[in-house]
Amino acid sequence: MNNKEFTSELSRRLGYTIKDTSELIASLLSDMTQQLQEGNTISVQGFGTFEVKKKAERITINPTTKLRMLVPPKLVLNYKPSSVLKDKFK
Repeated sequence: MNNKEFTSELSRRLGYTIKDTSELIASLLSDMTQQLQEGNTISVQGFGTFEVKKKAERITINPTTKLRMLVPPKLVLNYKPSSVLKDKFK
């Protein structure tokens, strides 16, 4: 399902226009992005938890040149599904 299909299905279920539904989705994603950028965790009951984690710096070795490189620390988005969602896919 792509974004257009998702938006039209959601608008059909909610009874809103596709334009209103698209604005609602954009607003939701914008707010979620802002909260994650601030370092907050987002929990959606029955769906899961989104959080930003910091990966530590590490040393890696290029297998062909045997050259050691330092990989700097970085922030990554992590998603952990809820137990309800996990049970649905078992």
